[in-house]
Amino acid sequence: MSSRERMLYPVCTFKIKTIIDDVSKSIAFLVVVVVLVPADGQADPTAGEAKAAVCAACHGERGNSQNPEWPKLAGQHPNYLAQQLRDFKSGARKNEVMSPMAAPLSETDIADIAEFYSAQKRQTGMADPGLVEAGERLYRGGNAATGVPACMACHGPAGAGNPAAGFPALSSQYAAYTRNQLHAYRSSERPNGQTMQAIAARMSESEIEAVASYIEGLR
Repeated sequence: MSSRERMLYPVCTFKIKTIIDDVSKSIAFLVVVVVLVPADGQADPTAGEAKAAVCAACHGERGNSQNPEWPKLAGQHPNYLAQQLRDFKSGARKNEVMSPMAAPLSETDIADIAEFYSAQKRQTGMADPGLVEAGERLYRGGNAATGVPACMACHGPAGAGNPAAGFPALSSQYAAYTRNQLHAYRSSERPNGQTMQAIAARMSESEIEAVASYIEGLR
């Protein structure tokens, strides 16, 4: 080994050790993430059905609530359902019923319950015929004068949503529930959705009524 090589050897050794340490830390972090967040396809809908038994009192045995104030969960994207449960659990979204229900759930519980409900078939709804025209106009075209974008830009022409972007399916959701959520966004009572807060703030009460009704009739 030359004198120059002997001088560089400690430096190179230090850099290599640093790189190895960094890689080790990254691997450890990835292992933690894998343990905490179930990988795609590992959620168990059968286990989710059992865990969701208590949810049936409000949301129905298959996720189709009979009370229009409570949402239909059947057919909703599992990632969206899981995120809402996490938000209720963390306090990012608050509800006097859902917050304590979500508090004891583990990440596995959340994934299983979300997978169960997403696999169910949502019951179709009906729009108020008198509100269809106004609701469709806003849903499909928005209101350029007030800066309200078309709902279908994010939620799709048939209300199927966009699971990759985290936008929920809306089709056949109860008008009363949709109306209540738009009010919650508008008042910032529901803070976990800045985009929807901004949109709802620009909507008139008649627009909220019309589009909520139209959404219930989407299928």
